[in-house]
Amino acid sequence: MGIPDLDPNRRPDPDALLALAEKQRRGKLTIFVGAAPGVGKTYAMLQKARRLRDAGADIVVGLVETHGRDETAALLDGLKLLPRVAVEYRERLLHEFDLDGTLKRRPGVVIVDELAHSNPEGSRHPKRYQDIEELLSEGIDVWTAMNIQHLESLSDLVTQITGVTIRERVPDKVLANADEVLLVDLSPSELVERLKQGKVYLPESATRAVDRFFRIGNLTALRELALRRTADRVDDQVVDYLKQNAIYGPWASGERLVVCVGADTLSETAVRAAGRLASGLNASWVAVHVERPDMDRESPEALRRVDQTLKLAEQLGAEVQRLSGNDFVEEILSFAARQHATQIVIGATRKMPWRPWRGQSLQAALGERANGPALHVITGEGEPAMARVSTLMPGWSEIKRTLLLGTLAVGAATIIGSALDTIVHLPNLSIVFLMAVLGAAAYAGLGAALFASALSTLAYNFFFIEPRYTFTVAEPSEVFALFAYLGVALLGGSLAARIRDQAKAARSRAAATQALYDFSRKLSGTAKDDEVLWAAVTQLQATLRRNVIVFLPKEGDLQIMAAWPPDTEANVTDMTAARWAQEKQEPAGSGTGTLPNSQFQFRPLMSPHGSVGVCGIELAGEPMTSSEERNLMAIIDQTAIAIDRARLSRESLEQAARLEGERYRDALLSSISHDLKTPLATITGAVSSLREFGERMPPASRDDLLQSIEQESDRLSRFVANLLDMSRIEAGGLRTARDWIDVADVVRSAVERIRRYFPGRVIETGIATDLPLIEGDSVLMGQILFNLLDNAVKYGGSEPINVYARRDGDAVLISVTDLGKGIPPEDLERVFEKFYRRGKADGRAPGTGLGLSIARGFVEAMGGTIRAESPALKKKGTRIVMRFPLKTASGDGTTP
Repeated sequence: MGIPDLDPNRRPDPDALLALAEKQRRGKLTIFVGAAPGVGKTYAMLQKARRLRDAGADIVVGLVETHGRDETAALLDGLKLLPRVAVEYRERLLHEFDLDGTLKRRPGVVIVDELAHSNPEGSRHPKRYQDIEELLSEGIDVWTAMNIQHLESLSDLVTQITGVTIRERVPDKVLANADEVLLVDLSPSELVERLKQGKVYLPESATRAVDRFFRIGNLTALRELALRRTADRVDDQVVDYLKQNAIYGPWASGERLVVCVGADTLSETAVRAAGRLASGLNASWVAVHVERPDMDRESPEALRRVDQTLKLAEQLGAEVQRLSGNDFVEEILSFAARQHATQIVIGATRKMPWRPWRGQSLQAALGERANGPALHVITGEGEPAMARVSTLMPGWSEIKRTLLLGTLAVGAATIIGSALDTIVHLPNLSIVFLMAVLGAAAYAGLGAALFASALSTLAYNFFFIEPRYTFTVAEPSEVFALFAYLGVALLGGSLAARIRDQAKAARSRAAATQALYDFSRKLSGTAKDDEVLWAAVTQLQATLRRNVIVFLPKEGDLQIMAAWPPDTEANVTDMTAARWAQEKQEPAGSGTGTLPNSQFQFRPLMSPHGSVGVCGIELAGEPMTSSEERNLMAIIDQTAIAIDRARLSRESLEQAARLEGERYRDALLSSISHDLKTPLATITGAVSSLREFGERMPPASRDDLLQSIEQESDRLSRFVANLLDMSRIEAGGLRTARDWIDVADVVRSAVERIRRYFPGRVIETGIATDLPLIEGDSVLMGQILFNLLDNAVKYGGSEPINVYARRDGDAVLISVTDLGKGIPPEDLERVFEKFYRRGKADGRAPGTGLGLSIARGFVEAMGGTIRAESPALKKKGTRIVMRFPLKTASGDGTTP
């Protein structure tokens, strides 16, 4: 059936388009797949390479294993071969693929054979498929080859078929993400014949291979797996094409699988089966693990096995989820309903007839209560998946403690019971022993509860049931009561022990949650990178009990910004792994597929704006538990957000400073354009008139022109002086003299100076007769008053201007008051900012906007304060008030 025509009314699938765009940025991967060694994968790959070379393409051979086959080696003639790199491994010299050399050469296409190959220890990546992934990320096309037996999801199935354990494996996602998959097929009989002719292995090796791996049945099964998996890949490509081109297709959009993962060995088999099923159905799938609230009872080995199985599921393309609850069936079914799962996969073994006490299995309970999803049960040998909590076997010291506490509890109950029986003569003392069982369970757990239950039953029978001091029971009713007590004691002790374990786990989780809450509060009040990093490393070290190191990008490279302990250092391998994590935004180092020989595992600190740094955790060969992993992710996520917030805050301040600088620049240019242009135009006009008319002008006119030149020159001088004064204030270079100033003289001098420039203005002064001297700079004080008077003339209208000076306690107050329009309350502080000007009715603000700003700088330099008040008098006007503290001239407490 052909592909239907494009429908313009349908939109392409956005996810498919995003995936296509991502692929176009990378190199293209072509995989030659075969059912078994010897089918001709490398031969076919080299034949195609020669044709591409003849077409003029830049194709090179990075690594090809001919395995001594002459016809394959002959195809290498004429192809460009990249030199291999020599690696010493276990006292042997190996010649491996040169990844760095290939990246430096950057060919159009590179051939890298043996996709499933494991690199020697000390390589950047432990697996060759990871080398190829790095080449693809750099935009280099890669051709490679693999046998179907090396596919991760099929490795257990291949082992069942052939009896050979497959150790070198390739994740299914590598094949799924390939741009082109070419199947190299050969019938089993032809392959066996080639093997016998010595075209696959040497004769002695070929004989052993025919007897073991290369059987007709094995090869037929492997051929079927290769054909099926290649067909699935072709089907995926067709679906991708249909979605990208908005073509209605027959693909199943609702299939979703959930696979249950436990601490048993069968869970790995169930995960691989689920991966194969999901691949065949082209469905998404989730691996889920349910843990009890009392997880302290899980053994470290069981937890490690669960983590490994979940990591395998991730490698096979699954999403991983962890749940918590006591009712496993309810948790699984509820999760499957939330995920809209159509199928549930679980591993199970046959129920052993001699272990009926184990009760109903998990798969049976799921089968009874599931309503909707199909249930796939994967059978095999091993413990049933997620059926029970593995209890860690206690050591001898723990056993002695359990026996001692149980014995003490029962002994105390026996003594108390004997005393009560003597004093009160109670008909039934079993309640006393039951309290002892509950106490033992609360203090020492399940083992002490069970031991105390058995021992208390014997003690109760021996000391308090007739005939006493024997284990004989005379009355049938007492026999029933004794067994009833034993059952209640066992049940009550078990429940009390479980409550104890759950409370212990709850306290542990509460402590972890509180620690994370405290950490988040600490970060919320931190605005600097250094404080954030030191808070993070101390929190991580306290939580994980491991050495921690944090890098941030500085000056084009990563630099250590914080570490705990502070003397922690990183070697060359560690630095390389950290750079990889930063650049590729993926984990690197110990326990990963990139530079696993590093002593640290590096995680990128991811924020919404990308990686802001790298955090390294020293593993020392001990992988983190699931709880440590969760705590680590929570802390580094918060740290990344805090670093990003600090960076944004810093950039915001810098941007605000730049905007403020631009505003000042624009204001300065505006001021210069007017306050320089006007006097320069006046001076230029006067000079031109004098030069043109000269002696022909009347003397009075010449004097007027010369006076205008003098006035405008003085105006320019004041303007330049203001700019210089402002620059000195901002640069911190203002130096004030410390002399005794007569305020009255300075006020009179400033008033006389302003009258020369504005002879028609009325300026009134009021100076107290008892005004003391103040310490300061008389020149600056005169400039301050001149600027204030100049400002009052410009904005005060035609009303008189008042200048007052008086003593106010231990200070001298000087005020300048005008009766202009005044200043709005919200602008009383802004008038002291640089270049701030209040416009007149015509929209043009007079002056440069520097006078009051300079005045404030001078006043503060002399230790005083300045403020604006408005309205001043008669509900209008402005008053500028300066306050200068009085200082004594000597130690006698008197002022001059």
